[in-house]
Amino acid sequence: PALAGKPLAQRRVVLISTAGLHKRGDRPFQPGDGSYRVIPAETPASDLVMSHISVNFDRTGFQQDLNVAFPIDRLRELAAEGVVGSMASVHYSFMGAFPPAAAEPHAKHLAGLLKSDKVDAVLLVPV
Repeated sequence: PALAGKPLAQRRVVLISTAGLHKRGDRPFQPGDGSYRVIPAETPASDLVMSHISVNFDRTGFQQDLNVAFPIDRLRELAAEGVVGSMASVHYSFMGAFPPAAAEPHAKHLAGLLKSDKVDAVLLVPV
């Protein structure tokens, strides 16, 4: 089926991951934490850490290539090639292991931030 609305090549895209990523020095995620962390688009991979809390969570792929959990380099390439219109100025990460009710107020606030950044497409990267 065709995409409703304007073509992807005219859309502003944001990445939202559930890998528990944040900039080095930012507050780590805690058990049951439904909040998100802000990741500016220009943040280098070396400045991102993963504080996802689960003994069952395998970090091997992320340690070898950030793009497995947060495909920022791939999104940059798609924007440069004109496949997507542009990248959001800021991207976001939640930690996937939280009760949905814990994230609701944060998700509502995030929706407002996305509108103000003129985002009209989300690449949700569940991890």
